[in-house]
Amino acid sequence: MTTTTKTLWKIDPTHSEVQFKVKHLVISTVTGNFSSFDGQIEADDDHFENAEASFTADIDSISTNNNDRDQHLKSDDFFNAEKFPQLKFESSKFEKTGDGEYKVTGDLTIRDVTKEVVLEVVHGGTAGDPYGQTKAGFEVTGSINRKEFGLTWNAVTEAGNVVVANQIKLQLNVQFVQQ
Repeated sequence: MTTTTKTLWKIDPTHSEVQFKVKHLVISTVTGNFSSFDGQIEADDDHFENAEASFTADIDSISTNNNDRDQHLKSDDFFNAEKFPQLKFESSKFEKTGDGEYKVTGDLTIRDVTKEVVLEVVHGGTAGDPYGQTKAGFEVTGSINRKEFGLTWNAVTEAGNVVVANQIKLQLNVQFVQQ
């Protein structure tokens, strides 16, 4: 019986960004990001089909370029950073759907709620850097309904507009270093 050694790829935080976008007052979009995160991929080769991926982000590192809003997001109205310091993703399926394109299914945990989500992944390529490291770049996109994860706070303006939309767009541009 032959066993294949999996290749481990670890996220390179200095060449990665983890963003989310949400409609505000239904008329504009607010972009936020997490500045502290970690992740890895284990794959049989550099084609990544059937790979296993995991990712965490520190809630306390959330930033929307507005301190009051960031503090509100960290509060129990939203993420409750004190009680639930991280969001987590664990893949269950990593399927090739096209040339350099994948669909990744997995469990996303926010607060104490875990739901299955499906994310689109585009492998931008694999290349060597000037320091002899092999890197792989990915763009990961998807959307979630924040209310399904217990992020239910909202308000309504005098005109009847909802302050925060329920649909959250996820966009990760991430680079991984082969270990």
